[in-house]
Amino acid sequence: MKIILFSRPSAGASVERFSTLIESIKTHSIAFAVNNYAAEWYAAKGGRGIEPKNCYDTMDEVLTPDSVIISYGGDGTLLSAVRMLGGKSNPILGINSGRLGFLATVSQEDAVRALDELVEGAFTTEKRALLQIEGDIEDEVSFHLAFNEFSVQRRHMGMIGTKVEIDGRVVANYWSDGVIVASPTGSTAYSLSAGGPILAPECHCMVLTPIAPHNLTMRPLVVPDSCSIRLTIDTRDPQAVAAIDNENFTIRNNSSFTITRAKEEVFLVKLQNISFYDTLKNKMMWGLDGRESKF
Repeated sequence: MKIILFSRPSAGASVERFSTLIESIKTHSIAFAVNNYAAEWYAAKGGRGIEPKNCYDTMDEVLTPDSVIISYGGDGTLLSAVRMLGGKSNPILGINSGRLGFLATVSQEDAVRALDELVEGAFTTEKRALLQIEGDIEDEVSFHLAFNEFSVQRRHMGMIGTKVEIDGRVVANYWSDGVIVASPTGSTAYSLSAGGPILAPECHCMVLTPIAPHNLTMRPLVVPDSCSIRLTIDTRDPQAVAAIDNENFTIRNNSSFTITRAKEEVFLVKLQNISFYDTLKNKMMWGLDGRESKF
């Protein structure tokens, strides 16, 4: 086994716990590598350096077939790790130093325990779907797979129009702030905040969620992931944007995009006794009793 540690340290990241994780990896005598940005942060904040031979710029430099990716940060960090992985099937474990953490489900406090379980092989992997995005995408956007969602949205005040076709048939014309096409994994991300439904990760479907539609009869639509969704944009705003997960790019009037389920998949590490429903209950605080007396 080789550990590929990826991080985008933020205010929530604890250099002490990061250090403990690094030392624990060394104790297990496991080959490892840390991305340069995290290594520089670690050296600056913790006063400890990581040898250059254990650092990388792109994941391809250090990736081996038996590598396990540890994403140390929030859900956004894990999305970036998926992008760096480039569609390869190495498993990913998310350690959460951010806020909500639907994807990065292991707390910083439990990072060493999670590493021990990885080394012992006490884990399984859970397949998650990716969305393939094709169409008028800027050249600098090299990764065209979305783990959470693909979205188009206004940047300024005017609404944008989006013609939606499913398998070649026109389904709707949205006038709205934008439209989200989300995977089951992404149903708990941007789509959820826009009023979309929560989908279990095993569902073979996609959800189409309008953002603040002008016509109030427009509602989220769940469709099979065997279909093809085509979006055609009508906008007078030259600064309208699209996003593949957390990577944005500018779109023009009459831009069109086709979204299908990708042949590639993401494999999330699933530790013992942690299920999607446990995460959902804890993160959404569904276990709290709202009837508590105020007296």
